[in-house]
Amino acid sequence: MTESAPTTESRTVPPARAYPFSVPDRLVVDPTYGQLRESEPMTRVQLPYGEEAWLATRYEDVRTVLGDVRFGRAPAVQRDEPRLTPRQQYSGMLTMDPPDHTRLRRLVAKAFTARRVEALRPRTQEIADTLVDDMVRLGPPADLVEHVATPLPIQVICELLGVPYSDRDRFHTWSEAIVSTTSLPMETIQEYLNNLWGYIGDLVAERRREPGIDDLLGALVRARDENEDRLSETELVELAGGLLAAGHETTVTQIPNFVYVLLHNPDQLARLRADPSLVPAAVEELLRYVPLGVGSSFARYAKEDVEVGGVLVRAGEPVLGSLSSANRDATVFADPDRLDLGREQNPHLGFGHGVHHCVGAQLARMELQVAVATLVTRLPGLRLAVPEEELQWKRGMLVRGLLGMPVAW
Repeated sequence: MTESAPTTESRTVPPARAYPFSVPDRLVVDPTYGQLRESEPMTRVQLPYGEEAWLATRYEDVRTVLGDVRFGRAPAVQRDEPRLTPRQQYSGMLTMDPPDHTRLRRLVAKAFTARRVEALRPRTQEIADTLVDDMVRLGPPADLVEHVATPLPIQVICELLGVPYSDRDRFHTWSEAIVSTTSLPMETIQEYLNNLWGYIGDLVAERRREPGIDDLLGALVRARDENEDRLSETELVELAGGLLAAGHETTVTQIPNFVYVLLHNPDQLARLRADPSLVPAAVEELLRYVPLGVGSSFARYAKEDVEVGGVLVRAGEPVLGSLSSANRDATVFADPDRLDLGREQNPHLGFGHGVHHCVGAQLARMELQVAVATLVTRLPGLRLAVPEEELQWKRGMLVRGLLGMPVAW
């Protein structure tokens, strides 16, 4: 039975606004966020599905909601969680709080340390160079999404996790179930998830038949088999499947997003071409600037009464933190609506914050750095090969991105 939210006596609770505030427009941040940061930083919202929630729009308030131990994710499992999807999304570790979350995260975190990810950079560069070589050989116009943005992160996560790259078309299709809001029918989402879990289950069985394989999936299987208290069989399969899907889906989307933004800021692109050493700072600025999500999701529930942004959040109430809004907060980022690849102080929340900070952040950073540097240096004349209005954007998904990106050089 779904629990109801606590009563809110002795408070004046404003009426809820429909959220998201507008239909996503390319990579434009809705100006409503800026207005709310000034006048109503904690506002009530009603998502398409689920119960009402508070929405935090200021940087410090978002950090509080995501990082304060007085907020948690686990209650979402028992509640009618505010969401963009008809069904509650599969979210694996994202529905856990410590110590369960810590138990699972610890098993995979060591595979994504800065040192281990850096060791993958030469291989990632090799893959990127090969993909660009192949695209150049085909000649313009070519679809950047098809030829570079999609295969690069998929091949890297396949090699890290131990998944056959030859199966990429299958699991890339199934992965849409995890980021779909309305792009797929409900029955298709369930079918794709079942396919993904079944596929991972087959790979797990293969690792047990050949226990000497040295990859992340093999390490997870050994962790399960040597000490069953560390994770259950279901947790093993869903953790590995989640890593496979999340380990490529957002980076596939961000590579063309970053190129799109750079092409629309030619002064900054020229700056980057003149000084490729700016690539790491440029990636951080693009992570801040690009609003990847169509709206906020994965609410945190207050474990006790907490004051946030001058508002009393009652125990049990859900709060959403807008990363896109926080990353445009002028109290933290000078001239926040301007892309500045040389920005020195950039504590963006592009990978979230707190215990649910993206476990693959270092891997995504490295892949994005390699992709941006390779495209900027190898294709100095890179440009769109079609008029802007012909670009097709994803619809009915949790993320914003291009379905295709025809380019010339």
